Amino acid sequence: MGNMIKIGMAEAALCTPPDAITTLGLGSCIGIVIYDPTTKICGMVHIMLPDSTKIRNNETRAKFADTGIQDLYNAVIKAGAKKEKLVSKIAGGAQMFAFKSDNDMLRVGDRNAEAAVKKLNELKVPILAQDTGKNSGRTVEFYPETGVFLVKSVGKPPYEI
Repeated sequence: MGNMIKIGMAEAALCTPPDAITTLGLGSCIGIVIYDPTTKICGMVHIMLPDSTKIRNNETRAKFADTGIQDLYNAVIKAGAKKEKLVSKIAGGAQMFAFKSDNDMLRVGDRNAEAAVKKLNELKVPILAQDTGKNSGRTVEFYPETGVFLVKSVGKPPYEI
């Protein structure tokens, strides 16, 4: 067993076996893994918001679905992953407040999930598994050796997607 690489909010990192990669406390945020099952090169990004184009002076590209996923995609290819082999898994995007609302500003989790799916589709990276929405936070771990994406949620047993 290798090291567990931890990424924080608005961060991204690459990972290869025997290491694994994790991000903690995904509420409305989304953890996205892009992975080449043949080379076992993967990367994870922890995005917080759907769209960087609404923000001036965007220094933190990993914070947003559009720029964070693009940069992660470029990085895994640069590290040796094959573009045509790439697949992805995503988790997070919870509605962390009890009230239901149609107000877009409050639907951050849904909007993050939609933006992540849209960007992965644009890049032609198939989404093999998705665990988004609901109202509980998640911690995720990805093991590139096996392709296992483990989701841990308070009060529930860990499960693979």
